[in-house]
Amino acid sequence: MNYIIFDHFKRNSLLPLTFTRPVADIRIGITTIREKWEYFLGQKTSSLTEEYLSYKFPIVKADDNILINGSILPNQKMVEEINELKVDQALVKGEVIIAMRITAAELEGMEGDPGGMEEIETASAYLKVNNSWEIFSLNGEAIRADYDLITKGRASQKPGEGNQIIGNDIFIEEGASIQGAIINSTTGPVYIGRDAEIMEGSVIRGPFALCEHSIVKMGAKIYGPTTVGPFSKVGGELNNVVIFGYSNKAHDGFLGNSVIGEWCNLGADTNTSNLKNNYDTVRIWSYPDQTFIDTGLQFCGLIMGDHSKCGINTMFNTGTVVGVSSNVFGSGYQRNFIPSFNWGGTKGFNDFPVKKAIEIARRVYNRRDMDFDRTEEEILMAVRELTAMNTSY
Repeated sequence: MNYIIFDHFKRNSLLPLTFTRPVADIRIGITTIREKWEYFLGQKTSSLTEEYLSYKFPIVKADDNILINGSILPNQKMVEEINELKVDQALVKGEVIIAMRITAAELEGMEGDPGGMEEIETASAYLKVNNSWEIFSLNGEAIRADYDLITKGRASQKPGEGNQIIGNDIFIEEGASIQGAIINSTTGPVYIGRDAEIMEGSVIRGPFALCEHSIVKMGAKIYGPTTVGPFSKVGGELNNVVIFGYSNKAHDGFLGNSVIGEWCNLGADTNTSNLKNNYDTVRIWSYPDQTFIDTGLQFCGLIMGDHSKCGINTMFNTGTVVGVSSNVFGSGYQRNFIPSFNWGGTKGFNDFPVKKAIEIARRVYNRRDMDFDRTEEEILMAVRELTAMNTSY
């Protein structure tokens, strides 16, 4: 069977994070949504996404295809239901299409959701990511589910010397290093990825995931549910944060109830407000609505798109959204919405030329011995074109 993961029509509610990736490549829990599906399906998937992203995330078509909603987190029961679908059948939950089985000809002619499908109502309960803030608010459930899958039937490595380990739900992959830390898994499982490092003096409460080659620096305080994606560094205080990967919050400062994309850097003593002084629910910028909308959450901090950065002592207000490739600095609280490709702060912003953004991205990639190739350049240029056409992006 050929499996294709498609972007749900509400993908814009997940901007700015989906400017640079399909919905399925969002990290929530320990792994990305795509990695979860590929674990259950036992094979690789391809993507049906925006045209400018399709060069990096190409679609693979076959005579017989199952299309899967990339905003939905899988489970075993759901996968069994999907694999029982016949051609021209769709697995649904109310008005939500979970998956559909279609021929190559139907796939070629499809615009939006195909009609004429026999709908089968799922019997599965599942998690679905509809809005950017749900990435951190659902992260605890996602970590627990991933932890059970990844660790089932496997033996953990032993922690290093001088640690205080509280509880039994901790799994350490090969090559990981933990020295002089306090880790409490009674509040949720703790997963330490391959070749990751937790330095001395760190205090961590689960649920927590530290992915491969990432580092928790000395004296960090981390409250779950928090995920630190691969090749990242964190320090200071974190509470219910999801970092996708290749990003750094390496110094003191507070980051709470937030989502940070890839290739971001938060300067020393960056602080994020996650609670309003009047204890009201937090409103956040909605790209599709072009206005601030109510999250229904009392705690909500920062949503930051890929390649964005901030200087030392930056102060982010409650419910702030920063787009792609923006650079934020200066004293005082920043605006609650900073569009993509902006350079500045409380004294005003200037346009950040895409050529300079590409130059910086190339340097950042080179520091990790990676190539910022033509495909990556074209994605940034496409995002710049999109945001130039709409100044609210």
